[in-house]
Formats: sequence, structure tokens, C-alpha cells
Amino acid sequence: MIELHYSATPNGQKIAIMLEEIGEPYRVISYDIFNGDQLTAAFGRINPNHKLPAIVDQNPVGGGMPVTVFESGAILQYLAEKSGCFLPGSGAARAAVLSWLTWQVAGLGPMGGQASHFLRYAPSGQDYAVERYTKELQRLLTVLEKRLEKSAYVAGDEYSIADIAIWPGRASAFVMGMGLDEWPAMRGWFERIGERPAVARAMARADLKPPAKYVGRHQTLDDKQWSNMFGAANHAAVKGD
Repeated sequence: MIELHYSATPNGQKIAIMLEEIGEPYRVISYDIFNGDQLTAAFGRINPNHKLPAIVDQNPVGGGMPVTVFESGAILQYLAEKSGCFLPGSGAARAAVLSWLTWQVAGLGPMGGQASHFLRYAPSGQDYAVERYTKELQRLLTVLEKRLEKSAYVAGDEYSIADIAIWPGRASAFVMGMGLDEWPAMRGWFERIGERPAVARAMARADLKPPAKYVGRHQTLDDKQWSNMFGAANHAAVKGD
């Protein structure tokens, strides 16, 4: 059994999809990030960065003590290696998957997150930041589109953890008002992956669905929610205050 410490963000959804794909039994432990559930000392012992998702594998390969993994890219690689699925064992195919996985966690994910922050949460008057991150997100989506014009999946001919890493974030772009009309190759890829039984199961599970307050192009947070997400409480958690 794997404990999935979860919030219904794209990063959380990709791990749920992976667990469904490999058929690994898991238990969802949900966190309300607006409420600051992730800022407790108990969760800090699982992930010192106090971010979701994280997993605790109670039955690691070879036995022994439970294994804790945080950061979505690391979790995907851990689960791929444990299951032998969606990550080639060696050579150019493995290098391609890891390259695109790293591209997502180092580029597309953070830039999409910043665009989302300034579009959805930040006070008005942040025009430069909105333009900066929205344009960079569009540039990265152009990279993805051109790749998918040449390849059925992100890392080549086979579905991989690189696709799993990217797919939920593309869904969240709809919330920011970014449709797929200008990205025909991406549209086909997005719809094809969405039809996979494991993906459909993950997106349909009641305990994996985002609450209404997470959804919407513009969010208004009260002082406590802002502190938990971006302010003093968020910073205090890592200091142990």
C-alpha cells in the first residue's frame, strides 16, 4: 500500500494517474492547502518543503522500512522504476523520457505555476508579471506543440512518465482561459491520453477531484488563506516556528 499525500492540483493528479496506470494499491490522504494542512510539523517530516504531493511506500522493493518520496518528478521516476512501466531501462529512449520529464519540472511546470499565480491570485496591477509568465508559458507550449507534431507522445512513440507529468497541467491551462484551438497536435495528444482507462479512473474518483474553491480563473483569498499559501505561515512552516 502506498500513502498518497494529496491535493487536487496538477502535481497531485499526475501521481494519482501513475498509480492507476501501474495498478499499485494506494490510499489518498487529502490536504486542504488553502487551510494550511500541509504546514504541520507531521507533514514536514514527510516533505521538509511542505509541498504536495508526497508518497510513503509501505512495501518498497526489497522490503525494509517505508520509503518516502517527494517532488512529483522524483515520485514518477520512483514508481516507474518500482513497476518497470513507462520508463525505458537504458539508452536513448530512457534519456528522452528523463529529458522531457526534467523539462516539465524545471520549465513548463514552474512557468505555468507563475502564470497561474499572477492571473489567478495576485492583486491587480501586476501587468508585467502577467505578460512575462504568460508569454513564457506560450513559448514552452509551442515547444511542446512542435514536438507533438513529430511524435505520438512527448518522449517518442511510447507513452511514458513524461506524458503523465505534463498532461494534468495542460488541463489546468483551461482554467486560465488558454484553450487548445491554436495547438492541434497538442489537442490530439491531450484527448488521446484522456481516453486511457487509468486516466479516466483517476479523473473520476471522488476523493481526487478538486474542491470548487480551487477552480476558477480568479481567486480571492482571505488573509489566513493567503498566509498559508504564500505568506508568513507558509514561510514559518519550513523554519519550524
